[in-house]
This record gives sequence, C-alpha cells and structure tokens, in this order.
Amino acid sequence: MQLMLIAGIVFAIGAVVFALQNNSAVVVTLALWNFEGSLAVVLLVAVGVGVLITGLVSTPSVIRGQWSASRLRRQVAELEREAVEQQARNAVLAAELERLTPATTAAAEAPEKPYVGLRTLLAGDDQEKPPAG
Repeated sequence: MQLMLIAGIVFAIGAVVFALQNNSAVVVTLALWNFEGSLAVVLLVAVGVGVLITGLVSTPSVIRGQWSASRLRRQVAELEREAVEQQARNAVLAAELERLTPATTAAAEAPEKPYVGLRTLLAGDDQEKPPAG
C-alpha cells in the first residue's frame, strides 16, 4: 500500500512539472462544449479526472475486501474463544477421569471370588467338602 502511495506521489509531481513546462494556450472541444485555457490546467484536470475515475472504480472492491477482512477477524475471535472453552472442558474431564481412575483401578485389583458352580449353588453347599481320606 505504501509503495502505491509513493508511486502516486511521484506520478503527481511528474504531471505538475510536465504541466508547468507546457503552459501554452490550447482549446479543448468536447461535443458542443469548448474550453480555452493553459495546457498545464488541461493536463492537471485530465490527471485529476483520471484519479477520480480510478477511485470510483476501485472503491467497491476495497469495501468488499474490508468487509471480508472484518468478517474473518470476527470468525477467528469466535474460534479462539471456542478453543479456550474446549481446553477448559478438557481440563475438567481430565480431572474427572483422574478422580475416577484410582477407584476403578482399586476395584479391578481386588481379588475375585472363586467360581462356585451351578450345582453348588443349587445344592446350597457353600463350604468345600473335606478331602476323602
């Protein structure tokens, strides 16, 4: 952007120097309109009209670009906020998992009761029979 501004200033200075060196009288005719004036004035008006037309033509794309950049900045801010919320939820879930993991591990390490069998359960014999001997 700064490079374009510098180029525009250099062009404007060149146009002014060129216009000042060419100050003879000229007649400009456009359809039914006649204008007699200095070549310098005619050249400066032509440059001014060109700048005005360029500005009018480029304005919609500049505005569209600014709207797009603004929308993208809002979207980035929203995504960053969601990322922070997700990290907070992850931390809460990690703490919950840590709290539940030792209880689960302790229950898993407890000795299991031996398999009794269906006959033993139906017969009601809870104790083992002594070995025959």
